[in-house]
Amino acid sequence: QVQVVESGGGLVQPGGSLRLSCAASGSIFRVNDMGWYRQAPGKQRDLVATITDGSSTNYADSVKGRFTISRDNAKNTVFLQMNSLKPEDTALYYCYTRLKTDWDAGWHDYWGQGTQVTVSS
Repeated sequence: QVQVVESGGGLVQPGGSLRLSCAASGSIFRVNDMGWYRQAPGKQRDLVATITDGSSTNYADSVKGRFTISRDNAKNTVFLQMNSLKPEDTALYYCYTRLKTDWDAGWHDYWGQGTQVTVSS
């Protein structure tokens, strides 16, 4: 069993900050890439930021310079620090992780349930 749990979403004013957290738990052998995606109503799910097992990061152009992704490998947790938030950042944010379980050597993708981020004055 693998569980991916997100937290940290909420309502903030433009220019404000939020810190999202996502922890993967269960019979996990190894976690590879982790990241954050977001989806606004009527739009596709887009990549926000990813971080590899070697801590190499990649950001969408729209968030570059404002968001910072990081991870705690000991806790199988990924974070997203969001600063200078804009109304267009409003979306359901999903945590993504690629991992191997104790019982299966293959890579599998897991998604969190999503946490709502709303930026509005």
